[in-house]
Amino acid sequence: MLIVKLGGSVITVKSKYRTLRGPDLSRLAREIAAGAGPDTIVVHGAGSYGHILAAKHRLADGYQRPDQLAAVAQVQRDVRALDLKVLDALLRARLRPMAVPASLVMRYRDGVLASFDGDPFRDYLTRDLLPVSFGDVVIDTDRKFAIASGDDVVLELAKLFRPDRVIFAADVDGVFTADPKRDKDARRLDLVDAAALDAIAFSDAGGFDVTGGLRRKIERMLAIAKYAKDVRVVNGLARGRLEAAARGGDVVGTRVVA
Repeated sequence: MLIVKLGGSVITVKSKYRTLRGPDLSRLAREIAAGAGPDTIVVHGAGSYGHILAAKHRLADGYQRPDQLAAVAQVQRDVRALDLKVLDALLRARLRPMAVPASLVMRYRDGVLASFDGDPFRDYLTRDLLPVSFGDVVIDTDRKFAIASGDDVVLELAKLFRPDRVIFAADVDGVFTADPKRDKDARRLDLVDAAALDAIAFSDAGGFDVTGGLRRKIERMLAIAKYAKDVRVVNGLARGRLEAAARGGDVVGTRVVA
């Protein structure tokens, strides 16, 4: 099995509200179609369709005031609008995508995942359909609502299916010792394990990530690597990279090991 995570920074411009990278999304859909086998699941981030409003209204902290509820509804609507665009791109690539919103299969309690229903993913896969999930606003029984990142979804899928490969399509060539967009001396790491966290200078360049930033993302990848045979970060903006990685090729990127 293959799980592909399309980062929000790859399919949207994360600093501009609801701004799609349409040509990149279409190309990535074609690369998934060309490189993936029948047992494939796609998960995508919320990007500028989710993070900007969620950060503005502090939705990651749970319920604090009544005006947040309108933002909850708007963000959930926005991430579904993005998912429709992802589904459209996959359909154009002659795939058979079926949406599985995180809010329908995940429930949190006091900011911690309490339950995950994997049946919709199994049901679609057994019918030769392509499950597509995404970061979402979900129910929290204590805080009223919580943010489930696309990486959270991938982790639960990895526990459930024990995939052969998990590929994270990012907007850079892998994991670096610092932000390569801001530090010209940043060095790409061929391999990342728990010990490598101490060698990375984390920063919050975008300011809109409500799912914990790069450190939490790498920590999630390390957890995913416990259940997947091969976990890699590749540059989804580099033409052909995702397709080659989906086929099992050795491409420029970073391998994540537990």
